[in-house]
Amino acid sequence: MTILFYTFLFFFVLLCVVLCFVILIQEAKSLGLGASFGGDSGDSLFGTSTAEVLKRFTAYTAGAFLIACFCLSLWSSALGRQESAPARVPTEGVEDY
Repeated sequence: MTILFYTFLFFFVLLCVVLCFVILIQEAKSLGLGASFGGDSGDSLFGTSTAEVLKRFTAYTAGAFLIACFCLSLWSSALGRQESAPARVPTEGVEDY
């Protein structure tokens, strides 16, 4: 179960890196970091609608980030409860003195 948790955690960190990268390459009003990846907006990979494609991809990535964050928080709290649960000692037939 913990291997699956750490695998999901790895993909969550990867999703965080992708989200940061996508946010940074978007064009600002002053053509900030987005302009450093190559010239005119008409020469870009997605054509002239690059801003719309990046906005949509950012929205989907942010939604996936929120869902993954919520799932990881529930999952980590469940793992914490399992590890910190006290061991139950059977008290059948044991008399208190």
